[in-house]
Order: sequence, then structure tokens, then C-alpha cells
Amino acid sequence: MTSCSILDAVGNTPVIELKRVSAVNGVSVFAKAEYFNPSGSVKDRAARAMLLHGISTGQLKKGKTILDSTSGNTGIAYAMFGAALGYKVELFMPSNASAERKKIIKAYGAKVVETDPLEGSDGAYRAVIERAAGDPEKFFFPNQYDNFENVRAHYETTGVELYKQCKPTHFVAGTGTSGTFMGTSKRLKEYDPSIHITLMQPNSPFHGLEGMKHMGATIKPKIFDESVADSRVEIGTEDAYKTARRLAAEEGIFAGVSSGANVFAALKLAETLPKGSRVATILCDNGYRYMTEPLWRDI
Repeated sequence: MTSCSILDAVGNTPVIELKRVSAVNGVSVFAKAEYFNPSGSVKDRAARAMLLHGISTGQLKKGKTILDSTSGNTGIAYAMFGAALGYKVELFMPSNASAERKKIIKAYGAKVVETDPLEGSDGAYRAVIERAAGDPEKFFFPNQYDNFENVRAHYETTGVELYKQCKPTHFVAGTGTSGTFMGTSKRLKEYDPSIHITLMQPNSPFHGLEGMKHMGATIKPKIFDESVADSRVEIGTEDAYKTARRLAAEEGIFAGVSSGANVFAALKLAETLPKGSRVATILCDNGYRYMTEPLWRDI
């Protein structure tokens, strides 16, 4: 019997063809099911890469505490890997992040510092920078918004897997830190420069797409380069909710709100494409961490 650690269980997630929610004849829509990662989201890839890079470079040493801001999923991944590797974890996140996410983080033994909900992820980010600067010897601060290991993780894994699995002609995804979008897009373009990249964003600075950023109204991650996108689309919160519910009821896929947004964008794009096109997107996480949120609470 071959054994592995929790870090070895990251990646190689399946791609699911959406056959019922997609009504466009001759155009295939594929979704990479990142909730199959061990903590349940795409963020396992980046968190693993940033922590291992910190260890290999000597920045993350025994006795240091892993510190970062998060809207939830990266924090859960940090907490899981911290528990497995023997590091304390302290995470700053808006107090209105879903209760499930905060409870999961605490279950792994990590500390949650809640910040002003009105300031969103930007407020948590500003607060954690101040905390890290105040005691740099105590903390390892990966800074997921500015850490290019975040991009590299998806360039080396997600993009490679996605191309081999479905050879898309089009890729569409939203951005939080933008690591998934940037790394996957860059790798796909290297395989085939004709692959069309669409950037999905919320249609308002005030939205319910937890984990997604409206780049024009927020602190822009240093790893984000909007020139990678060939086109852009903006998605409303209600369309994302409806699509996530459709995925559960029609495809048997129980995913979160950002997944609903990605799939809605992919479906709208598919309606404009010629037969033979293959659209791929990302299912960022599962729906279980949103049970007390409007996505599932109000059905």
C-alpha cells in the first residue's frame, strides 16, 4: 500500500462536461471540479505552493506562525496544511465571511481575526500587513495577493491538467487574488495561442460573489495582469446564485457561488460560439461552506 501526506493529495482534479445546463448544440462546456482538493477548494494549490516555497527558502521556519488575510478558502487551506506540518496559523478575514468558513478554519486549530465587514477583503489585507510588519520575526506572511508562487502553482498544475483533459478553445474564470486565472491562462496560451481567455468579474463593487474581486474598485493584486484577457464579462450575483442552484439540481454538482458565476459566464459565452468550440471554467469550491448564506438559505 502506498501512503501519502495531505500535501500529496492536491491537484489532478476531474473535469466534468456539463450536459444538462448547457443548451447550445455543438458547443461543449467543461468545468474543472476543484472541490476535489483535500480542503475542498482550488486554493489548496496556491497555499501548498506558497508554504513549500517558504520552507525551501528558509522563510518559514519551525516556531513561526503562518499569517495572511483571506475571504475563506485560502485560509482553510493554510489552516489544514498548518495542522499537517506543525505550524500555528493566524488569519485575518472580514467578519461577514460565511460562518462555515470561519468554523472550518477554527476546527483545524487556526486563529481567526475578524475585520470590518464594510471594508471587505481590502480591510483584512490592510490589517494583516500592519500585523506582519509589527512582528516580522514571529510570522511568515505569504501575502497571497502579491506572491507569484500563487500564479506558478496554477501554471504548473491547473493549466497543464486542464489542457490535457479537455483541450479547450476558450477559458473563462473570475478573479480573487487572480492566481488561478493568471497561471491557468498563461499555461493554456503557451499550449495554444489561439485559446481565447475571458475574464469574469462581478458587475458591481457591491456584490455577493464571495471570494471574487471587482478589480476596478479594490486593491489590485500585484500578480494580476489584465492584458492576459482577450475579453471580459461582468456577472450579477443573482445569475451566479441561480446557476449554482441549477448545477446542483440538474448536474448533481453542489458548488459555491463563485462556481455559479464562472459557469454562468461560460454558458453565456458558449451561446456566441460556433459548433466544435470547447469552453472550460473552474468550479472553485463546494457548496457546503455557504449553507447559512443566501445562496442556499433562501431556496
